[in-house]
Amino acid sequence: MKETVLDVLMYLFENYQEGEFSDSDNQVTLRDELIAAGFPDQEVAHAFDWVDGLAQQRQLPIVFGPGGAIRVYAREELSKLSTEVRGFIMYLEQLGIFGAQARELVIDRLMALNEEIDLERVKWVCLLVLMNEPDAEDAFAHLEEMVYYSGEFLH
Repeated sequence: MKETVLDVLMYLFENYQEGEFSDSDNQVTLRDELIAAGFPDQEVAHAFDWVDGLAQQRQLPIVFGPGGAIRVYAREELSKLSTEVRGFIMYLEQLGIFGAQARELVIDRLMALNEEIDLERVKWVCLLVLMNEPDAEDAFAHLEEMVYYSGEFLH
């Protein structure tokens, strides 16, 4: 079975608290546990790089213009993110689950994955991003319900 970076991230999400896997002091212990659980060392390393990249992106200032702006995707983003994926991201933004900054974090983290991006993977990346957003508990709970309890979008 081929395990991907997102499989490792999903395992971390389901089995550990956010602080446990984003704290660099715990990464050696977690790495050993993940490898013992059967995840390839390279995918584990990529997963921790992914989490570190999320933390770094959150620290960058993002300045947006007036509300209602349209996100224009770069050619590379268009080739990697399907119309369905881009529509889902827009849908979440329209629902108020996340704003422009979280949207950009989601897109950045999706682009950082070296694997095929489907809608299920996008939902997990959105959850991982929202988990790290301050004051996003309600949005996180809504999206978590979408991921775990419904095959369709909830309104």
